[in-house]
Amino acid sequence: MNEFAEALRTAITNRGLGLERLREHLSQHGVTVSLATLSYWQTGRSRPERKKSLQAVVHLEHILCLQPGQLSELLGPPRSRGRWLRKAPAPMSSFWPSPSHVERALHDLDTQWDDQLIRVSQQDFVTIGADHTERSFRSRQVLSASMNGPDRWVVIMHIDEHDRPLPQLNALKNCRLGQQVRDEAQGFLVAELVFERPLRKGESVVIEHELVNQAPCPLATNYERKFRLPTREYVCEVTFEGSPPASVVQLADGSAVEPGRTLLDVALDVQPGIRGFRWTW
Repeated sequence: MNEFAEALRTAITNRGLGLERLREHLSQHGVTVSLATLSYWQTGRSRPERKKSLQAVVHLEHILCLQPGQLSELLGPPRSRGRWLRKAPAPMSSFWPSPSHVERALHDLDTQWDDQLIRVSQQDFVTIGADHTERSFRSRQVLSASMNGPDRWVVIMHIDEHDRPLPQLNALKNCRLGQQVRDEAQGFLVAELVFERPLRKGESVVIEHELVNQAPCPLATNYERKFRLPTREYVCEVTFEGSPPASVVQLADGSAVEPGRTLLDVALDVQPGIRGFRWTW
């Protein structure tokens, strides 16, 4: 029995729910899952992979009184089929201004494992100060290895105002700082977050890091997350410590968003591109 199946079976037992009752709870949340599918999931005969199935897992975590991500983090990499059979991904520098500067910075870092890390979950938490400057950024990644050996995650960060100091990078959970390349003139920071040990094929890791800006902090007018490879789940929360912005646009589709003290973007099955928000004060 795989880790996901074992965790699901244990949670169902601890909650004291039969599969029929569990199916009814899911139905009340607008999610339809057959009894056979639930049985297959808890015995390891199959696993959730499609978008609706992954949404069902999110609801299962709530119904079974589990922490968010407690089940989804155990799913591991998706099977290679359908839209996951992709052509070679774009270079790591492709989404950034002045790609040549990023390429030169990446030349000194070990990026060989980036394509072998399945993006299970990406969670970003951004804090904007009352003076409209970007204070800090905290990120949580759930990664799964598609082969033996991945041992690091590469962070690329850019600020638009090149006269401001680059932020301090801190490793928070299950990783340590490796090599860093700081290009103050171009506003780039590139760094390695090295795992506690190399991953085995199918093994997952949860890492966290933060970026803390130094005074004078850059003016905050947007937040972008660039996706070079598909990502199963994305959560972005932007918190404004002072008054909210006057107008907000979601970058994924250009739609207007109601301004508030907190902006939230939650998405599943995210394809390569850019998500986040742009705002005016």
